[in-house]
Formats: sequence, structure tokens, C-alpha cells
Amino acid sequence: MDLSNIKTIDDLDVNGKRVLVRADLNVPIEDGEVADDTRIKRVLPTISKLKQGGAKVILMSHLGRPKGERSPETSLRPVAERVEKLLNGGPVLFLDDCVGPDVEKGLETLATGDVAVLENLRYHKGEESNDLGFARQLAALGDIYVDDAFSSAHRAHASVEAIAHLMPAYAGKLMMAEISALRTALADPERPVMAIVGGAKVSTKIDVLKNLATRVDVLVVGGGMANTLLNAQGVNVGNSLYEPDFVETVKDVLASAKRAGCEIFLPVDEVVAKELAPGTEWAVCDVNAIPSDMMVLDQGPKSIERLKARLGEMRTLLWNGPLGAFEVAPFGKGTLALAEESGRLSKEGKLISIAGGGDTVRALNMVGATPDFTYVSTAGGAFLEWLAGRQLPAVIALASGQVNAKHEAVAAG
Repeated sequence: MDLSNIKTIDDLDVNGKRVLVRADLNVPIEDGEVADDTRIKRVLPTISKLKQGGAKVILMSHLGRPKGERSPETSLRPVAERVEKLLNGGPVLFLDDCVGPDVEKGLETLATGDVAVLENLRYHKGEESNDLGFARQLAALGDIYVDDAFSSAHRAHASVEAIAHLMPAYAGKLMMAEISALRTALADPERPVMAIVGGAKVSTKIDVLKNLATRVDVLVVGGGMANTLLNAQGVNVGNSLYEPDFVETVKDVLASAKRAGCEIFLPVDEVVAKELAPGTEWAVCDVNAIPSDMMVLDQGPKSIERLKARLGEMRTLLWNGPLGAFEVAPFGKGTLALAEESGRLSKEGKLISIAGGGDTVRALNMVGATPDFTYVSTAGGAFLEWLAGRQLPAVIALASGQVNAKHEAVAAG
């Protein structure tokens, strides 16, 4: 896949044209209002660029998992209201559906620079089934398609895959920022490169470990995932969470890393306790002396200092997942110390840092390190799929570089 074929909106003439923008406006709604508008703010540069160019901007997105059925809690109406507030430049038209005669009639009222928000795409089953007929209905609403939803790029849905073959397709600013950041970390990085992969279960990220073990210089494994790797090396992890069914698979990862010259970086001491609960008694012990009735909940002070020292030797950092149960004090010291140190090195220009995943972003926010990172991704599944080395349907569609006549003919029936 040649990513250089992806066309961007940078020099695109959109004056007077209807531009369909696939955004990820899947934000939390509480009591009928948007509770966190981070994802909306991330798409604002694309919206503003198109507005300034004289486009009629038509935003489309999913919200939640309505499975083809309407429900008040999955309506995008509150999102449209928040978009209007954030743009602070005239009303935003909300349409009660995303296809059909009423939508087409409503869009006829748009003037240059106006913005409309369509109702939840997933109210139609054709969205998730990547139905070409549904994609053609969407395509008929605009002249140009812009994908600015990298966080949905791993899903072969009608509004992210099929539609890109039916009309001129471009990548929005957020989409290109995500792709550029991940290419910086994996395709042509400044070395040495460290990847930190954490979380509870190694089974959820085994493909990520396999891919990164052959592409980075140092692979740090943290959280409950590290317990399975330690067990594979003969360490008794006590009463800790680990996955015995994946021990042999992990051994293959370790062998692959060794062949590739990748250093697997595991903790040398641990913070342990009998239960994961606030205020519980805890202790620090050597990784080879974990009590049988204790569980590992964080990396110990020696491990943290050792990791910080190794990080100081790196030029690029790619981080997904916490080092421990950071949401419960005091088991977040390792994760938060790493967040602070990587933020400091990034701010000083010593480190190119890219982070993604909800827990990782939360940790960065907790210590105020988010602005210091080179790039912080809002994508979840798509971020992991890229780390696992998989090609994403939406990115493939954008990189195809041309309208696919076969898709269009089939969609036309």
C-alpha cells in the first residue's frame, strides 16, 4: 500500500461544493449533553479549513451501538449542538436522518460556509454491513468525500470504506496527523525506538507484540501482560493475573525478538498486595520473590528508575497501555512516573513521543504531560490494529487514489 497516493484537503478547491466529512463524533452523552468533546475538537481544523474554502460541510458519524434501531441516547442532536457552540460561527443544521428525500431537501438550504450534521449512521443496518447501496445514498448527498475519522479506519463500514470508492476521496487533517504520527514511529523512525505496551491481558495485544518485536529496538511490556512474559521465563508470579494458555505463544514472541535484536524490557521488582483495593496493604519485592498469596499491581521503584534511564537513551517512543493498575492508588506510581518523564524529555526536544489508548491518555492528562507529547492519538481500535501491522480498510480505500468503477456499478444495481 502506497500511502503517498492519499490525497489531502490542503490544496483542494471546495468553493460552493458539498463536502461529506466522515468524522468520529462518538462521544459520551450524559443527561442529553456531550460529557467530553475531545473528539469533536480534534475534527474542528478540518471543518474550519473547509468552511474557509467556501464548502458546504456535511458531517456524518456513528454514536454508540444502536444496531439499526433509533434511540434517544444515541442521537447525534446533542453533538450537533456542541459543534455549533465550538464553531461559534453561525447555526449548525441538524437533520433527523442521514439519507432519504427529507435529508436531500434539508441540505438544499445550505449556503457556502454552512455546516450540517446528519443523524446517526448506525440507525441504518447498511452502515455496518458496508452495503454499497447505502454508501451510494450517502455519496449522492455530496460532491467530495473527506475521511477524518482515523479511529473508525479499521472498520469496513459503508461511510468509511465503500463510499471512498464512489466519489473523489480525501483525507482530513486529523486523519493525516494520525497516519503521519504512526509512520514516524514505525515506518521511518529516529532510532533507537522504544515501544511500551501495557494492559491487563497479553491475549488482547499478542499481535501487537509480535509486530513490534521485529520493528523496535526496545519493547517494554507492563501491566498484567508482563506477568505472562515473566512466567514464560520461569518466574513464579504468585496470585497475579496471567494467562497460562498464552505462555507458549509468548515464548515465540521472545524468540522472535531475540532474532530481530529487540530487547524485551521487563520489571525487576514489583509492587504487590493481596487485593486490588484503595488503602490495602502493599509491599515491594524482587520479581523472583513474589509471595504466592500476593498479586503484582505495579512496577517497583528499581524498575521505574531503570526504565526512566533506558528511556533517556531513546529517540522515539510509542506508548499504549499502563504499567500497572494505575486507576487505584498507590498502584499508579510506575505509569505516572513514566508519563512525567516521557513528557519532560519530549518538551526538551530529546524524544519523539506518540501515545494512544484511553488509559494511556488518561495517565498523561493526570500529570499534565499531554501537551508535551509529540502526538497523542484519540483512536482506540484503529491505533492497535496499526501497531499490529494490519492494513486498515479506510486507509486502503483512500490510498487507492481513484473512484472504483466496479464498486460504483455494483452500487447502482
